[in-house]
Amino acid sequence: MARVVAEGIGSGKALGRQRNLRDFLALLEKRGQLRRITAPVDPDLELAAIADRVLALGGPALLFENVIGSPMPVAVNLMGTVERVLWSMGMERPEELEALGERLALLQQPRPPKGLKEVMKFGGVFWDLVRARPDLDLTPPCHQQVFRDDQVNLEQLPLLRPWPGDAGGVITLGLVITKDPETGVPNVGVYRLQRQSINSATVHWLSVRGGARHLRKAAAMGRKLEVAVAIGVHPLLVMAAATPIPVQLSEWLFAGLYAGEGVRLARCKTLDLEVPSHSEVVLEGTITPGEVLPDGPCGDHMGFYGGEEDSPLVRFHCVTQRREPIFLTTFSGRPPKEEAMLAIALNRIYTPILRQQIPEIVDFFLPMEGLSYKLAVIAIDKAYPGQAKRAAMAFWSALPQFTYTKFVVVVDKSIAIRDPRQVIWAISAQVDPQRDLFVLEDTPFDSLDFASERLGLGGRLAIDATTKIGPEKRHDWGQALGRDAALEARVDGRWSELGLDDLGQGEPDPALFGYTLEHVLERLAAGR
Repeated sequence: MARVVAEGIGSGKALGRQRNLRDFLALLEKRGQLRRITAPVDPDLELAAIADRVLALGGPALLFENVIGSPMPVAVNLMGTVERVLWSMGMERPEELEALGERLALLQQPRPPKGLKEVMKFGGVFWDLVRARPDLDLTPPCHQQVFRDDQVNLEQLPLLRPWPGDAGGVITLGLVITKDPETGVPNVGVYRLQRQSINSATVHWLSVRGGARHLRKAAAMGRKLEVAVAIGVHPLLVMAAATPIPVQLSEWLFAGLYAGEGVRLARCKTLDLEVPSHSEVVLEGTITPGEVLPDGPCGDHMGFYGGEEDSPLVRFHCVTQRREPIFLTTFSGRPPKEEAMLAIALNRIYTPILRQQIPEIVDFFLPMEGLSYKLAVIAIDKAYPGQAKRAAMAFWSALPQFTYTKFVVVVDKSIAIRDPRQVIWAISAQVDPQRDLFVLEDTPFDSLDFASERLGLGGRLAIDATTKIGPEKRHDWGQALGRDAALEARVDGRWSELGLDDLGQGEPDPALFGYTLEHVLERLAAGR
């Protein structure tokens, strides 16, 4: 196993030139962010329990090399920190994600460029699109081994059962690939699959997702839907597939924009579909419309078990894989989890796109503790009365995933929205519940939100925590406290003279003010 993963270390690839899962594992190992576990570990409950504890400590990615019941090693927690998510995209700083978002925003709502500078920007994006085109690999690594029909055995896969109440082993980071039966346009999504037998699994997707739409079309045409599941791809492709940005691009082209080069694809052995050629394992099968089995319960990102529900059954008839394949997986649950780290990175990418659609939005933040999409904090450049409500309404309709955001807090641009102390101050000092709470009733929600009075329908709340102006206020507002910039500069200059250098001038320890969780996790991660 060590030989297989180490192949990428000496390949001379730069950070941004990782092309497969093994390249990324090699990078993590080189940077001291991969821990190999050689002791035998059970994929039923035990493996996830170990990985969950390491993730909560801010620890490294894990490669379990001795998984009970399967010949395949298991890679988990690869994207367990925002830093590692950045590395997967060939980046080092979160600000680089916003630069990517700015390029994507030009594709989102293109407009005629104004001046030479914007012409050059558009030219750069056009060149990005040219480089992002996928190409075909005629000798793909994912076809090194082929198993058909009676040779297909999903029990050879080290599927995790993360929580005691889960109904069965699950595939969580596989790219589920389908094709529109009418147009032939592919859809690539990240959906959970639960093993039902040695050659079948149920797929759990929301009705609004691309795969579900394709199945409805196939049913109307009286056809089976072809499905390929690519497991063990480079994490960057998982990021691209999990990004529901409404641009008219194929997911493969979109992934190429993320990567800075085209994705190498391979034709499936038995299906009219294409998969990443570097995939570790590819499952090929079909769904017969109307054929369903109970799926769940399964631990979900809300922190509860999702209920049992009938889900489409995928019957697999072919498995292709690399020699000595590596199984990439993750698990859901209350944050922190890998999906929350992905969401933090996606938040940065969305920001320029959101600004282009809603110009008054200066920044926005989806806190991990708010399940990365249930609560949003928006900073706006407020210019007129009622603007906070307008911004909240526009946010809810800007991107598909924001449909499920229950709470929107709108603050002034002067508030640092990633600092909960400032946000709580804005809510406490700027809000009158009689005036500043705006509730929409009976709006669509995902069925996993058990707080809703009726599953699938619920209310949403906007909180206007901005400074009130014009007719929004009926009395004079107190002047905000602050000091002259010249005085602050004079104090900065005298800090050493005053003998206070040892205190520093950076951000204080959050634990001093009662915010202990983040501080504790940081100390544990540092080994103190």
